[in-house]
Amino acid sequence: MATKQKAPTSQFVCSNCGFATPKWLGRCPDCGNFNTFQEELVRVAEPTKNDLRRGVSEMKTRALPLSKVGYEKFDRVKSGIAEFDTVLGGGIVRGSLVLLGGDPGIGKSTLLTQVASHLAATQPSPTLYVSAEESCSQVKMRCERLGLNSDNLLLLNETCLEDIENSLGESKFVIIDSVQAIYTEALSSAAGSVGQVRECAARLMRIAKSQNITFFIIGHVTKEGSLAGPKVLEHIMDTVLYFEGQQEDNFKLLRAVKNRFGSAQEVGVFEMTDTGIKSVTDYAEIFLSETRGLAAGSAVTPSESGNRCMNVELQTLISKTAYGQPRRMSLGVDYNKLVVLIAVLEKRCGIPFYASDVYINAMGGIRLDEPSVDLAICAALASAANDAPIDKYTALFGEVGLTGEIRPVAYADKRVYECIKTGFKRVILPAKNMKACEKYKGKIELIPVQYVGQMIKALNLRPTNAPPTFGSKTDE
Repeated sequence: MATKQKAPTSQFVCSNCGFATPKWLGRCPDCGNFNTFQEELVRVAEPTKNDLRRGVSEMKTRALPLSKVGYEKFDRVKSGIAEFDTVLGGGIVRGSLVLLGGDPGIGKSTLLTQVASHLAATQPSPTLYVSAEESCSQVKMRCERLGLNSDNLLLLNETCLEDIENSLGESKFVIIDSVQAIYTEALSSAAGSVGQVRECAARLMRIAKSQNITFFIIGHVTKEGSLAGPKVLEHIMDTVLYFEGQQEDNFKLLRAVKNRFGSAQEVGVFEMTDTGIKSVTDYAEIFLSETRGLAAGSAVTPSESGNRCMNVELQTLISKTAYGQPRRMSLGVDYNKLVVLIAVLEKRCGIPFYASDVYINAMGGIRLDEPSVDLAICAALASAANDAPIDKYTALFGEVGLTGEIRPVAYADKRVYECIKTGFKRVILPAKNMKACEKYKGKIELIPVQYVGQMIKALNLRPTNAPPTFGSKTDE
């Protein structure tokens, strides 16, 4: 008697062309690419009897007009770490999925251990810490080193997702450390594969939304700098955070890449100490050097990041090239932006860079992507090229166009106010932003400029043998 074969529960799909096969193949027969097959669950949604009775016409009533959709107010919970709450948008949203990524050993487990301990001490429901990489005794050793102790904090050493789901109990806050180490029995692939990571994250998302449980998921970064391979987790998560910094440095940066409940451009600064991770509110010692204004090639710009503004120092170094092709290197600043601004200074201001290597660095390891840093980059480059230091109490901001004009930027008044708070005496800003900043005229010197040449003249950075700068007639 022939036995009935069980329907397959998974299939392998080519990530390039979508070709599906019941078993793994090294080379896709459709597109010809190698190692592109990923295991996925087969979900065949069969209609139930109730669905057949209702019919298609009744299913259309599920769509609601925008005016009849109720507004849901998100309840936020404090994590006990001020900078962490700021990056999240004001606190932890219940029922959300938060992905914390970073290099191994950067401090992800330490940060979430402190958060779990605070939640266990302040929330009535227990907090569950699922350690899939370490034993419970190792987690306890870390808690003792950090001075954390709470009977409301539950530890679980488990890698099977089905067993983790059965152990949730009444916990409303769960930490998964890490998503690459857990697996689901529905897939035959090993833990950490793309199929396992994607399916486990999708299962956790369904649990979070259906049971109003907040999940903090730790994800390790691969050699390419992505989370779990080709970034398969980010579209599932509500919030994606990256923990950045060198292991030997005490200061770390927490950057929000995606946030459905707040700004996606927030940056938090933390200090790694013997007693754990602490928030840093005074950014001057991180993003500003004490010796600025003494050497040429340094300029300060107020950078807007999310809901906060901070002064960041840009440092440049120009040296004579030893080869035929000059070298350009940027840290914290977009490389293409650096090349374009060098061309603007050469063409519009007569400052030669064709025989020089140019290096630029943003202090503290922060990355500046907004266009308002263009003017400060130009000032730092002109200062280094002419060996003329810029006054340490002078800040600059503004977007620079290819014709040398300086365009207005957003949050100009907020940037000027930040300069006043940190003790700066002079700000060079776009002329079109002057109207919004006139209220600060009595507190700080405001110098409006329309062209890059006017900025160079205001800072006395123009070499004596250079041709007239573009826009100099407007100064006369």
